[in-house]
Amino acid sequence: MNGPLTATVIIGAVVLTLGSLVGAIRDRAMGMILLIGFAVLELAVLVQAGVIIAAVIGGAGPQDKVTLFGYVAGTAVIPPVGVVLALAERSRWGTAILVVAGFAIAVMTARMLQIWQGVA
Repeated sequence: MNGPLTATVIIGAVVLTLGSLVGAIRDRAMGMILLIGFAVLELAVLVQAGVIIAAVIGGAGPQDKVTLFGYVAGTAVIPPVGVVLALAERSRWGTAILVVAGFAIAVMTARMLQIWQGVA
Protein backbone atom coordinates (compact mmCIF):
# COMPACT_ATOMS: atom_id res chain seq x y z
CA MET A 1 0.00 0.00 0.00
CA ASN A 2 1.11 3.51 -0.74
CA GLY A 3 1.54 5.41 2.55
CA PRO A 4 0.90 8.96 1.28
CA LEU A 5 -2.15 7.83 -0.71
CA THR A 6 -3.52 6.00 2.31
CA ALA A 7 -3.00 9.08 4.48
CA THR A 8 -4.71 11.23 1.85
CA VAL A 9 -7.75 8.94 1.77
CA ILE A 10 -8.02 8.86 5.57
CA ILE A 11 -7.59 12.62 5.96
CA GLY A 12 -10.04 13.33 3.14
CA ALA A 13 -12.60 10.99 4.67
CA VAL A 14 -12.24 12.61 8.10
CA VAL A 15 -12.58 16.12 6.63
CA LEU A 16 -15.73 15.06 4.73
CA THR A 17 -17.08 13.39 7.87
CA LEU A 18 -16.63 16.60 9.86
CA GLY A 19 -18.13 18.71 7.07
CA SER A 20 -21.11 16.40 6.87
CA LEU A 21 -21.50 16.48 10.65
CA VAL A 22 -21.59 20.28 10.61
CA GLY A 23 -24.20 20.16 7.84
CA ALA A 24 -26.32 17.65 9.76
CA ILE A 25 -26.12 19.69 12.95
CA ARG A 26 -27.13 22.83 11.01
CA ASP A 27 -30.11 20.90 9.57
CA ARG A 28 -28.90 21.14 5.97
CA ALA A 29 -29.30 18.72 3.08
CA MET A 30 -26.23 17.61 1.17
CA GLY A 31 -24.84 20.43 -0.94
CA MET A 32 -22.64 20.56 -4.01
CA ILE A 33 -19.43 20.86 -1.96
CA LEU A 34 -20.09 17.56 -0.18
CA LEU A 35 -21.11 15.93 -3.46
CA ILE A 36 -17.86 16.98 -5.14
CA GLY A 37 -15.87 16.02 -2.03
CA PHE A 38 -17.29 12.51 -2.02
CA ALA A 39 -16.65 12.21 -5.77
CA VAL A 40 -13.00 13.11 -5.21
CA LEU A 41 -12.85 10.68 -2.28
CA GLU A 42 -14.26 7.93 -4.52
CA LEU A 43 -11.59 8.69 -7.11
CA ALA A 44 -8.87 8.45 -4.45
CA VAL A 45 -10.33 5.16 -3.17
CA LEU A 46 -10.36 3.73 -6.72
CA VAL A 47 -6.74 4.78 -7.27
CA GLN A 48 -5.83 3.14 -3.99
CA ALA A 49 -7.66 -0.03 -5.04
CA GLY A 50 -5.68 -0.08 -8.30
CA VAL A 51 -2.40 0.34 -6.41
CA ILE A 52 -3.30 -2.49 -4.04
CA ILE A 53 -4.36 -4.82 -6.85
CA ALA A 54 -1.17 -4.06 -8.80
CA ALA A 55 0.97 -4.71 -5.72
CA VAL A 56 -0.75 -8.02 -5.01
CA ILE A 57 -0.30 -9.10 -8.62
CA GLY A 58 3.36 -8.17 -8.23
CA GLY A 59 3.67 -10.54 -5.27
CA ALA A 60 3.41 -8.11 -2.36
CA GLY A 61 0.76 -8.05 0.29
CA PRO A 62 -0.50 -10.02 3.26
CA GLN A 63 -1.27 -13.70 3.51
CA ASP A 64 -5.00 -13.07 3.96
CA LYS A 65 -5.85 -11.58 0.60
CA VAL A 66 -9.56 -12.40 0.83
CA THR A 67 -10.08 -10.04 3.77
CA LEU A 68 -7.97 -7.36 2.08
CA PHE A 69 -10.02 -7.53 -1.12
CA GLY A 70 -13.22 -7.46 0.92
CA TYR A 71 -12.12 -4.16 2.42
CA VAL A 72 -11.04 -2.86 -1.00
CA ALA A 73 -14.46 -3.67 -2.49
CA GLY A 74 -16.28 -2.24 0.53
CA THR A 75 -14.44 1.06 0.43
CA ALA A 76 -15.12 1.38 -3.30
CA VAL A 77 -18.87 0.91 -2.81
CA ILE A 78 -19.51 3.07 0.26
CA PRO A 79 -19.11 6.63 -1.18
CA PRO A 80 -21.48 6.21 -4.16
CA VAL A 81 -24.08 4.41 -2.05
CA GLY A 82 -23.85 7.08 0.64
CA VAL A 83 -24.30 9.87 -1.91
CA VAL A 84 -27.29 8.15 -3.54
CA LEU A 85 -28.95 7.67 -0.16
CA ALA A 86 -28.18 11.29 0.81
CA LEU A 87 -29.74 12.51 -2.44
CA ALA A 88 -32.82 10.37 -1.81
CA GLU A 89 -33.23 11.79 1.72
CA ARG A 90 -33.15 15.58 1.28
CA SER A 91 -33.04 16.43 4.96
CA ARG A 92 -30.46 16.51 7.72
CA TRP A 93 -30.63 12.72 7.84
CA GLY A 94 -29.28 12.48 4.32
CA THR A 95 -26.27 14.47 5.46
CA ALA A 96 -26.03 12.24 8.53
CA ILE A 97 -25.72 9.26 6.16
CA LEU A 98 -22.61 10.96 4.74
CA VAL A 99 -21.19 11.26 8.26
CA VAL A 100 -21.40 7.50 8.60
CA ALA A 101 -20.04 6.90 5.08
CA GLY A 102 -17.02 9.16 5.58
CA PHE A 103 -16.23 7.65 8.97
CA ALA A 104 -16.55 4.14 7.56
CA ILE A 105 -14.08 4.95 4.75
CA ALA A 106 -11.54 6.33 7.24
CA VAL A 107 -11.81 3.31 9.53
CA MET A 108 -11.80 0.75 6.72
CA THR A 109 -8.75 2.35 5.10
CA ALA A 110 -6.87 2.29 8.40
CA ARG A 111 -7.89 -1.34 8.82
CA MET A 112 -6.63 -2.17 5.30
CA LEU A 113 -3.28 -0.67 6.24
CA GLN A 114 -3.15 -2.87 9.35
CA ILE A 115 -3.97 -5.95 7.27
CA TRP A 116 -1.34 -4.99 4.70
CA GLN A 117 1.32 -4.55 7.40
CA GLY A 118 0.39 -7.83 9.04
CA VAL A 119 -0.41 -6.35 12.46
CA ALA A 120 -4.07 -7.30 12.33
